[in-house]
Amino acid sequence: MVKFIRLVAVAATLTALAACGEKKDAVDVQKVIQEGMQKEKAMMEGMQKNVESMEKKMTEQKEETKK
Repeated sequence: MVKFIRLVAVAATLTALAACGEKKDAVDVQKVIQEGMQKEKAMMEGMQKNVESMEKKMTEQKEETKK
């Protein structure tokens, strides 16, 4: 979550800097930022799925040891 917040802060900074330059550059920067945010979101979702999977496996192991 901290990485996501950091990414948003960097994106805002880059967008502000891009606004000072040509509009074509601003569009390119925004496109790169959006792609980066999509990758970050996909990575976070993947990590969340892995955590859920690990928790499920641990629960199953606990149930097996109780039997």
